[in-house]
Amino acid sequence: MNRTTLSLIAGATALAAVTGFAAVSAPDPGSAEQRTGAAATLPVERTGLLCPRPSTSDLAETTYTSFAPVTEGADDKGTAVLRAAAQQSAPDDDGTSEDGKDGENGAADEKDEGDEKGEKDAAKDDTAGKPVLQLQEPGKPVTAEADGADAPALVGTADGRFASGWTAQQTTEVAAGTGRGLQGVACSAADTQFWFPGASTDDSRTDYIHLTNPDDSAAVVDIELYGKDGELETTVGEGITVKPRSAEPVLLSTLTAEKQTDVTVHVVVRSGRVGAAVQALDDETGGDWLPASADPSGRLVLPGIPKDATAVRLVAFTPGDADVDLKVRLASPSGLITPAGNETLHVKGGMTAAFDLGDLTRGEAGSLVLTAPDGSVPVVAAVRVLRGEGGKQESAFIPAARPVETRATALDNTAEGTTLSVTAPEGDAEIKVTASAGTKGGTPQTKTYSIKSGTTQDIEAPVPAGLKGSYALTVETRVGGPVYASRTLASTEGGVPFFTVQPLPDDRGMVAVPDASENLSVLQR
Repeated sequence: MNRTTLSLIAGATALAAVTGFAAVSAPDPGSAEQRTGAAATLPVERTGLLCPRPSTSDLAETTYTSFAPVTEGADDKGTAVLRAAAQQSAPDDDGTSEDGKDGENGAADEKDEGDEKGEKDAAKDDTAGKPVLQLQEPGKPVTAEADGADAPALVGTADGRFASGWTAQQTTEVAAGTGRGLQGVACSAADTQFWFPGASTDDSRTDYIHLTNPDDSAAVVDIELYGKDGELETTVGEGITVKPRSAEPVLLSTLTAEKQTDVTVHVVVRSGRVGAAVQALDDETGGDWLPASADPSGRLVLPGIPKDATAVRLVAFTPGDADVDLKVRLASPSGLITPAGNETLHVKGGMTAAFDLGDLTRGEAGSLVLTAPDGSVPVVAAVRVLRGEGGKQESAFIPAARPVETRATALDNTAEGTTLSVTAPEGDAEIKVTASAGTKGGTPQTKTYSIKSGTTQDIEAPVPAGLKGSYALTVETRVGGPVYASRTLASTEGGVPFFTVQPLPDDRGMVAVPDASENLSVLQR
């Protein structure tokens, strides 16, 4: 998203639109901030999260989890509630909606009867708006479970003591069929632009872009697709309407007649705002969620490639007209190294490029660091990772991530099968990791770790004493950095290595508020 310098009032408005509201009361007159005129850092007072519909499989078993860390200075009251969103189109397993039209949006937006059908579906969904998950206290996660294809998308808000650092996650296990395996995604804030390199319209893939609208007015969305030769011609990718407080899954292969293995999806919101995530399901290698890449940049970090990855496929895209030769390095436990044969990768402007990097990590923790010359050409990127061999492979995706500037949290952790991977590509860092109380019992534990510059470490994260249920892992950057992190959940089912990977973006739970006496004229344009 393009960002411009704003006045204090406009800045507060933009913050409210994207993440919630920040406290704006003046700091204590005796504080250092008041004496020096520096900005005070205060907890966010209101925020929102959106979770996409978990699955269309009747075999799906989904766990929703919600958590807010204890935040110093936060209000002593508040709520955090996730509610079921209305489902506009209920797709069958073959990718068709109930009215027989291919795709989720199909041509419905071009016909009045399509709009009427969507309204009737929403009216019939008597679960819409019902609370699914509500926090009781900061520092203790809560969970809810749903089975089958009826598990809903969720729309949620948190305020007061729960707003700062509020995090939610959904984890789904699908025993068999297209996309079988472990699928996990962190619920995200609404925004107006998203990039998803690594999607596909190939016959072997069933990829949906899930759009969730948290607001009381409709959102209008354009979906652009870019393949190996440039932008793909789409049929109904423009002007897709997402009705208020509802979710709309759109099958990518219905937007274009072109079948391509690697596609970059660009979501642009014309009106309103949405949450967006791609669900990528494969006939042979399972599936997972593909979260949005970090904003286009000349330097990207893709953290936490599993050390036992058997295949890594990098997909990159540059939105401009200029070509770029990306410098590729792997942040390993011992430092930055250049993969033999993949020192630089050429990406043509406006075209999606894919590169097979093989078993890149070779049994060690690793993160990819991509750099454009002088950082002059912005790029988005993601990797598709496979574990296992032959017919017993499972897949997951890792997009370019944003750093953990202050704090980030991963949910649904268990005593076995959880790996926390942390990298500091540019400088030494010290982090603090807190394991929360368990959902059914356990005492929080905290450890600190030092991460050397240019390395990736799979750290032995703390586990709550007397753990019962699952727990949250909160990572805080204390010194140095920047720090990037991801969390892998893994299990083995029928000899297949089920797994899912989630990068940990900063929770944006704190906001800098300038002192009222500060001269803000320099912020205005």
